[in-house]
Amino acid sequence: MVNFPFSDLSQIVHRPALVVQDETVKTGFDQWIVVQITTNLSRTGSSRVCVDKNSPEGKKMKLLHDSVIMADKIATLDNREISSVVGKCPIMQRIDKALRTILGL
Repeated sequence: MVNFPFSDLSQIVHRPALVVQDETVKTGFDQWIVVQITTNLSRTGSSRVCVDKNSPEGKKMKLLHDSVIMADKIATLDNREISSVVGKCPIMQRIDKALRTILGL
């Protein structure tokens, strides 16, 4: 759970997010690269990954609702903006593929 900024930086909302930064990469900063998770299931596309809360993946992630991981909604957040770790994401290969689509790889 993180304080995720709106795109125009006008507001911040407390919401689920997924850390996509490799933990072994040391940047020298107390910050993480995250992508937004939404329950708005109409937000689909090649840069987004749907996860059913009752699927094995959804259960490991401890999702409360069917969700969409939006790889195109990226933020770099200071450690203090991350309030809690909820679960682990077992589908990082799918997330990586979604991230690569926004980079054109």
